[in-house]
Amino acid sequence: MTASSAPHVIVIDTPGLGDRGYIVHDGVTAFVIDPQRDTDRVEQLIAEHGLSVSHVGETHIHNDYVNGGYQFAKKHGARYMVPADVELSYLGEADVEAVGEGATFRVGDLDVRVVHTPGHTPHHISFAVSRDDHPGAVFTGGSLLYGTVGRPDLVAPDATVKQAHDQWHSAHRLVDALPEDTQIYPTHGFGSFCSSIQTEGVQTSLGQEKSINPALTQAEEDFVEMLLAGLDVFPAYYAHMGPANAAGPAEIDLSLPEPVDPAELRARVAAGEWLVDLRSREVFAAGHVPGAVNFDLDGAFINYLGWMIPWGTPITLLGATTEQVEAAQRELVRIGIDRPAGQAVGGPNYWMEDDAQPAFVRRVDFDEMAKEWKANPDAVVIDTRQILEWEAGHVKGATFIPFYEVLDRLGELPRDVDVYVYCGSGYRAAAVASVMQRAGFDNIVHVDDNFGNAAVAGLQIVGEEAPEREPGWTWIASRATVREYDKDSANQGAFTAS
Repeated sequence: MTASSAPHVIVIDTPGLGDRGYIVHDGVTAFVIDPQRDTDRVEQLIAEHGLSVSHVGETHIHNDYVNGGYQFAKKHGARYMVPADVELSYLGEADVEAVGEGATFRVGDLDVRVVHTPGHTPHHISFAVSRDDHPGAVFTGGSLLYGTVGRPDLVAPDATVKQAHDQWHSAHRLVDALPEDTQIYPTHGFGSFCSSIQTEGVQTSLGQEKSINPALTQAEEDFVEMLLAGLDVFPAYYAHMGPANAAGPAEIDLSLPEPVDPAELRARVAAGEWLVDLRSREVFAAGHVPGAVNFDLDGAFINYLGWMIPWGTPITLLGATTEQVEAAQRELVRIGIDRPAGQAVGGPNYWMEDDAQPAFVRRVDFDEMAKEWKANPDAVVIDTRQILEWEAGHVKGATFIPFYEVLDRLGELPRDVDVYVYCGSGYRAAAVASVMQRAGFDNIVHVDDNFGNAAVAGLQIVGEEAPEREPGWTWIASRATVREYDKDSANQGAFTAS
């Protein structure tokens, strides 16, 4: 394939959510695939390359973000290509076209073929793009990723096993249908919880994946067993993404929210709203507005904030700079939190009334925690990581309360002894410590250290299965599906990909 015949691909990276969107073009006409909601980034790239947009496409109805394709297609008068066999409120609108297996269309000089690749969702499709009958690129969304596949458990617990089988079949369908040197461009896998495991990479091909991807190197039953065993809980806000995308997301407003003065900030805390401090956990611990919660913008900010906050709670953003607030606001709209209630810039001296005193969080490392715990064995240690992390190894004697359960389990925690909170790196523990402090706990100690240092500090590390929670907890249904999975039932033809 010569450079002149190859489709040109522009990657639009969204590291905060671990996703990528794409612009594929022939030098004149473009096809935009799986764009995030803040499409001003896409507009800039389209203008820089002197392109016109004829088509916008979604590989699936996304679970981890609100898409920007619907509004972007309308703005450009482009054809909006969406998967067939899924209910969407806007299917009857002009220029919206539902496409399935074998559908084809042209984008300038490019040929686009639709391949039905169920598994991440039942309706999932991939777009294979070529030029002049040469192998080109395939945009695989949440189907075939770099070295793995998208997770199969986001639709419904009772569909998870079938979806896992479908992922295996879809990977093989792509390999059978397209040349080996077809380049793969997935949407997920770069930090997104839509990926079954996290991956790294800039480029790969179907031929390369044939030698490394378990979906293509393992037998179907072995692959399904491995995939199901590796599933962990996914963010609670995912429940809101699919419905928002099916309804047709509204346009966004990225202008700065109204500034909020110290008296109003204090009133908002009293009213139960969330003041989200975007500064680093080190700076937050050294002094912050009482009642504020800490989600460092430089970490996986939007994943964890969206996961932990009660959905619909008003948010006021506190940033060291206006740029921090703007960046956070951009992240928020990507998961459907359209307008913060307000914002304030500077630091605690600007955010509190003159007679108010800042709050602090004590930070220790694992070595300090080990010494203090030995001297005070009545203290409580909380592991706030996820299920698979806990099961792989945790501090002996710790209590397992994942960060996403903390708000619902505050009543289990003591207020008369120190409570040490740790995670894998210190980021999630900082958020949990701030949420607990906001709830009135003044005995919180943030273990701001990498978990690997726990053993170095002399703490015993043990592994055991996570305790079962009551039915209704997000992860239980998925894990129960895995545990009750009957391989014999999978051999009755029920899991053949359609």
